Order: sequence, then structure tokens, then C-alpha cells
Amino acid sequence: MCEESNCENVANCLCPIRGIIDVVSKKWAICIVSHLKKESSIRYRDIQKEIGAISPKSLSDTLKMLEKEGLVERQVYPETPPRVEYSLTDDGDELKTALVPLVEWVQERDKTQNHCA
Repeated sequence: MCEESNCENVANCLCPIRGIIDVVSKKWAICIVSHLKKESSIRYRDIQKEIGAISPKSLSDTLKMLEKEGLVERQVYPETPPRVEYSLTDDGDELKTALVPLVEWVQERDKTQNHCA
């Protein structure tokens, strides 16, 4: 994967995340993934309500990107008006689980920095 740096021989090489890091580093991606579940779906407007500060365009663009990457599933129901719901795919659910230690680290870091200020 990282021939230019011979990284494939290093056990803790972070090179394989290069592709997905562009996806999860988008401003709202982690927040959206954290609000979705695998077993139950949620409607667009409910995601927007839960997140709050996100613009409709940002939410729409980020959901499209997450869907393209296979992390989010979009279900359209043939109703009038159309009903659209979102849920995590297996990969999205695994990503959510993998992000937990990062979120915990950030929370702990914030506590430490706030006490030192």
C-alpha cells in the first residue's frame, strides 16, 4: 500500500487510512456517523435536528459522500411526498465502533487541557 515508504513492513503503519481519512475528516462526517445506527434508520430532517448547526447543503453533501463510500445506506420509499431514511452499513457500523477510542481520547485530552489553562 505504501511502497514509496516501505510502510507495509511496519506493524503500526498508518498508511492504509489514507483513503478513508479524507472521508472521515470532513467537518460533519464523524458527527453524522455517530447519529446513525445499523438496525434502525433515521430521516434526513431528524439527523439535521439532532446535529443542529449543520446546513442542509452540508448534510446532503456529507450523506452523499458517506453513501458513496459504502458507510451509509439511503432508503427511498415510494410515497408522496417521498420518504428517505438513512442507516449505517456494516462498514459504517464498524467505523463508528473504531472511532470510539478516538472520541474518548479527545474528551480526555480536553479535560486535561482545560485543567492546565
